[in-house]
Amino acid sequence: MLCLGLFVFQLDTLSYQELQRRSSWRHADQQLVGARPASQYLGPGDDIITLTGVVLPEFAGQPVSLSVLRLMADQGAAWVLVEGTGTIYGAFVITELQETRSLFYPNGEARRIEFTVTLKRVDQDAQEAADQMLADSMGDLGALLQDAANSLGESLGVSGV
Repeated sequence: MLCLGLFVFQLDTLSYQELQRRSSWRHADQQLVGARPASQYLGPGDDIITLTGVVLPEFAGQPVSLSVLRLMADQGAAWVLVEGTGTIYGAFVITELQETRSLFYPNGEARRIEFTVTLKRVDQDAQEAADQMLADSMGDLGALLQDAANSLGESLGVSGV
């Protein structure tokens, strides 16, 4: 489903039922006399992903997986977030882990654990890398089109196309 570093969200560990993503962009306003404020784009803001799900130890998920996520968060490290489809979201830190335990066995063990994991994007280079990849692709496309034009010109007997 989703990998955060080496932690894999799946039925055996933690399977989430909902993924929410909130992205923002920063704009600063400059007050002007007799006119609306002028707005200036400052760049991307926060990129927050929230995963919510349920662990039912009898059927799916392991409570120890929540402890693993807590240990990862304690390290304060950024982890690459990759979706099962191959989408790379970037580097994220774990900012919050919330759990609610209910339906207890007589020994106090929970039969149901609802969880929410909040992740915040912290990398800067992912956008630059994507922009560079796009620029490289456009450059390759331009070279391909120029080669095609030259080949067409040669076949028509026209030089310097």
